[in-house]
Amino acid sequence: MNMQMRGHARHEILGLVLLVFVTAAWGSTFLLVKNVTRTMSITGFLALRFWVASFVLLLLRPRSLARLSRRTLVHGALLGLVLSGGYLFQTVGLRYTSAALSGFLTGLCVIITPILAWPMLHHRASPSTVAALIVATLGLGVLSMTGIRFGSGEIYSILGAICYALQIVGLGAWSEGEDIYALALIQLLTVSVVCTLGSAPHFAILAHGALAWFGVISTAVVATSLAFVVQAWAQSYISPTRAAIIFTLEPVFAGLVAWFGGEHLSGAVIAGGVLIVGAMLIAELGLRYQFQLWRITKRAHSPLR
Repeated sequence: MNMQMRGHARHEILGLVLLVFVTAAWGSTFLLVKNVTRTMSITGFLALRFWVASFVLLLLRPRSLARLSRRTLVHGALLGLVLSGGYLFQTVGLRYTSAALSGFLTGLCVIITPILAWPMLHHRASPSTVAALIVATLGLGVLSMTGIRFGSGEIYSILGAICYALQIVGLGAWSEGEDIYALALIQLLTVSVVCTLGSAPHFAILAHGALAWFGVISTAVVATSLAFVVQAWAQSYISPTRAAIIFTLEPVFAGLVAWFGGEHLSGAVIAGGVLIVGAMLIAELGLRYQFQLWRITKRAHSPLR
């Protein structure tokens, strides 16, 4: 028994370390993508990134699509379309705003998700959701009232956050009973196809130069394929609350990497960012608690999961 407990503790510590690594990888992509898309088109970069990510996931589990159901295919394609919008809006936004600010604004998807789930899934907004919305609004107010201009880059970033929130809501509605691996792969393949078509008429999706290839491989393999596998494994040993706290560090890592990369972080960006991260934390912890109650209630009324 003691051996089992020690083994679980080691897995939990490793899971925490790996989740922090994954979150740091996600946060670091903002500045990297901003720099890479100066050397190649946005649709070309995203197409190549997601083709590579899809290929890696397929290599890790070659038979993942062998028993693909029509339901999984349809749901994965629809979620992939929304996810495509998220990545396209976010990446276009990075052209016109800083990587740090883009990271903080993208983090708003955590607050937007329960707001959209209210009318779409009939999940009433909890007090934590309302509190998170108020704090996030204060954060945006600090950003806008202290010299941060809300132009096209910031608007695109917020539209990206809305698309990410829609994808999360859709995943919550459709993931039960699905092969999660196959569902994720169909989503990535859909993003690949959408971005490839978006690169028409030249279909210039090949990277040129060391920076471009580094950006494609690191975002595809580390921040997408391996992140998906590592996250799935780590969260089998870590409580949802701990995972939620770690995930709120993504915009923090985005800001830190941007600062180390030479971006100036004004007091307004830092103050507004702190409020937005605080709102994310409030929303994440509230959502995880609601999700646990929902699962307990569902198990009590249904023989299914």
